[in-house]
Amino acid sequence: MTRDLLLEIGTEEIPARFMGSALRQLKELAETGLKEARLDYGTVATYGTPRRLCLYVTGLAESQAELVKEVKGPAKKAAFDAGGNPTKAAQGFAKSQGVAVEDLVVKTVGNGEYVFATVREESKPAAAILPELLLNFIKKLSFPKPMRWADKEFRFARPIHWLVALLADQVIPFSLEGITSDRVTYGHRFLAPEPISLPSAADYFEALEKAYVIVDQHRRKQMIVEQIEVLGEQEKGRVEVDPDLLEEVTQLLEYPTAFVGSFPQEYLELTEEVVITPMKEHQRYFPVRSQDGKLLPRFVAVRNGDARSLELVREGNEKVLMARLTDAHFFYREDLKEPLDKKVEKLKEIVFQEKLGTLWEKTQRVQKLAVILAQQLGWPAETAAQVQRTAYLAKADLVTNMVYEFPELQGIMGGYYALATEDHAVAEGIREHYLPRFSGDAVPTGQTGIAVSIADKVDTITGCFLAGLIPTGSQDPYALRRQALGITHIILEHQLPVSIKELTLASVKLYEDKLGQRVDEELWASILAFYRQRLENILHEEIGYAHDLVNAVLEVGADCPFDALKRAEALAGFMEKDTFEALNTAFTRAFNLAKNAGTGAVDTAYLEEPAEQELHQNIQTVKRLTEKHLAAGNYGGILEVLATLREPIDRFFDQVMVMVEDENVKRNRLALLYNVVELARTVADFSKIAGRG
Repeated sequence: MTRDLLLEIGTEEIPARFMGSALRQLKELAETGLKEARLDYGTVATYGTPRRLCLYVTGLAESQAELVKEVKGPAKKAAFDAGGNPTKAAQGFAKSQGVAVEDLVVKTVGNGEYVFATVREESKPAAAILPELLLNFIKKLSFPKPMRWADKEFRFARPIHWLVALLADQVIPFSLEGITSDRVTYGHRFLAPEPISLPSAADYFEALEKAYVIVDQHRRKQMIVEQIEVLGEQEKGRVEVDPDLLEEVTQLLEYPTAFVGSFPQEYLELTEEVVITPMKEHQRYFPVRSQDGKLLPRFVAVRNGDARSLELVREGNEKVLMARLTDAHFFYREDLKEPLDKKVEKLKEIVFQEKLGTLWEKTQRVQKLAVILAQQLGWPAETAAQVQRTAYLAKADLVTNMVYEFPELQGIMGGYYALATEDHAVAEGIREHYLPRFSGDAVPTGQTGIAVSIADKVDTITGCFLAGLIPTGSQDPYALRRQALGITHIILEHQLPVSIKELTLASVKLYEDKLGQRVDEELWASILAFYRQRLENILHEEIGYAHDLVNAVLEVGADCPFDALKRAEALAGFMEKDTFEALNTAFTRAFNLAKNAGTGAVDTAYLEEPAEQELHQNIQTVKRLTEKHLAAGNYGGILEVLATLREPIDRFFDQVMVMVEDENVKRNRLALLYNVVELARTVADFSKIAGRG
């Protein structure tokens, strides 16, 4: 027989951002724990509201599956004497396993014989195992910022107030910090605060829904979507549903009821971001647009409760948003009274980082570095001037009233304010230079935004490494990994021939006066390895290239990300062709001996055999063709040309002895193979994928 299991952890309101991870953890802990406990089950699901985490298991077995296992003991010759009688070793082993000596069996393992004991572990009732198991599930949950409460030592997301643990209609008893599990749960904090006694686990969801709690977060989300879609249609428009905001709202309430609010039309004179940011970031409202995409003076909010007193709730939400928009309107007008470039001097008063100086100092460095980048890319002088101006103004909006109140608008407001006095390219660059802000975010599209975004991020990464602020493990307070990923994504997206090493070297020089130090070899290697790891992540995890292919490509060069991507694309395509095996086999044979070569210098006077003369001539031909393909960035062509060396290499190995006594001849033949390997390394280090052939 099977029964359903319910575990509910009742708490004070858990932050919405904690819920996703907590529910995933609880599900994984349950699946692993039940399996290890040999308790069969049908399904495992986790649910949550701000006041509860819930584990629900269907079809849980009433008892463990019986465990039968064979345990290996001592060798036969140690377990039995010459007469076949059990020794003390056999007797001791049998006793330790709880079996009789006569039940031991002998089996052959490899080249030897050993005694084995068949051990049977009796099954226990699920009810006897679950108390400790459920307690461990709770204790093993981790949160970004766990807290203690009262005089308790235990840490959790928020204080725990009740525990429900039911196997069908049976309470599973255990205690945590003075709270004993029971069958009593609680509904909505205000609409149904009375305790609810659950007859069985199966009654849980229906009982709580009657108490204004929709436990299933997926159903809550669907209810919200359906309600706001209806409201959008009623307003003859559509509600703009941000997935992250929808997820947050879902985890902020237990019983959703959506409603429409409004604000005065005059606030639509503000930029969209100024109107939408207070709605979404501060109030968790959904904007409403007309069918043609224009922002309407409406919003949709979702309350935690039913439709009672909804008009009063609406009025309260409208007043709060009005206050926010009134402030924003005032800040906007005040900020526009002074040109953006007049605010740059104020950056001298803002510390970027204690060791790295002020934002003013950062601005000076980024200006120079962005211009260096523009020059490296061969952009015209006019564009370089725009890049310099963009970098000069990029951080100016940080001292505006609007960004001080709404930090989410940094860059965005700078772009709008710049439109009053600057070129459109400069304004767009200011707006874009923070991009990409997060994984999957858009990258800058204009040249000014591209250059300043890369320069800004390189400056931060270089400065932090020089100051010893290097990410370790999960600790990355300055988001250097995200910024390095951003740099790499920009380079790849726009196919920029950018050298990370050259940019970093230029950045280091700009820090010399500030930090008065040079980069030693170890630190330099760690900086480049840091960028390489980000490129490796993109090629392997995001694009999907095999790990050994990525290693092969990056081993011969990770300095120019776009070049590495082209080589990866070419190699991945070539590996699908029949000719790959030819190249791989030829390379492997050459590589195994070329490791003994000092250089690739070949003296034709020592080319004695026709096969080695032929290989040398073919190498020269392939080298010339490779140089042409390399100049055109045609790595696929290089691989096709390299594959023609298969037959000359095979004849070389069939007809020529490499490791001869004559040192000059041996060195010459090794040099031939060295040249084969170096030609292949134009694209990748095939030793990293040699096993595929």
